[in-house]
Amino acid sequence: MAVAVASAFNDFNEKVKPSTVAWANVYGRRDSVVKVIREAFPAGGDIVYQSHKIIGSLGRNTASRPVDDIDLMVHLHVEMDLWNRKYRYDSSEFLYRVRKVLNENSPVRKIGARGQAVRFFYAGGLSVDVAPVEKYASGDFAIPDGAGKWLTTNPIKREAHLAERSDVLGGELKKVIRFAKKWNKAHSLRLSSFHLEMLVARTYRTLGNNSRSALRLFFDYNYCNLSVQDPAGFSGDLASYLTQANRIAVNDSLKRARERVDLDLAAESRGDHREAIRLWRIILGDDFPTYG
Repeated sequence: MAVAVASAFNDFNEKVKPSTVAWANVYGRRDSVVKVIREAFPAGGDIVYQSHKIIGSLGRNTASRPVDDIDLMVHLHVEMDLWNRKYRYDSSEFLYRVRKVLNENSPVRKIGARGQAVRFFYAGGLSVDVAPVEKYASGDFAIPDGAGKWLTTNPIKREAHLAERSDVLGGELKKVIRFAKKWNKAHSLRLSSFHLEMLVARTYRTLGNNSRSALRLFFDYNYCNLSVQDPAGFSGDLASYLTQANRIAVNDSLKRARERVDLDLAAESRGDHREAIRLWRIILGDDFPTYG
């Protein structure tokens, strides 16, 4: 609960970002999975563990609570003859080989293939999606596309792009991204996580510490302006997954959010923090503090 909008946003930020305990759980789960992978693909085999990296929103430090899963990219070097003979044109075979070996070597009872990844399911939650990749000489990665072919990707470039934008904008960007994700979740989750992050990242030339005005600009700037390019250069327009119906719905949500923010800012300006907080809860969801 809060009696002023600024303090409500401070409380919201603490509630939204993953806690120290959550990060400790993430690192512990990562380490246990990596131990299994290292032992399953040791030096001297035809597939050898090389490295690992947490990717996705956790890797970019833009995740919000609750943290339900971990995306872990694992570089597995495939012996060249085996790659050319068996996996170069069949990523599904590679993925199932990885799942089979991990099933044979892991104490985790349930491991399944999930499109582009091998998932470690845990009874207590916090599953781990292992994306096994091969690394090209260019430094980019080949990842299964879920349909037997390979996609070229580079999560490291995406992470570096966002870190650079965050540095330029003074370190507040990732906080605004987490708030925007809460808006997205409260309003039908129509935007994918990374697409939303890139929309926020491209919105600002400068960014102060007033999250209310920053969100207002985000809603205004991206209304009917949903196209943004993959900074790694592989996926093209990140809005391409949206159907026409979804584009209309997203734009309608952005417009309504912008209109509510204007009412919010007016209420805060005249000292009516109760009303402003009520409206922010409509925009950002029930995790936003109540007045009191």
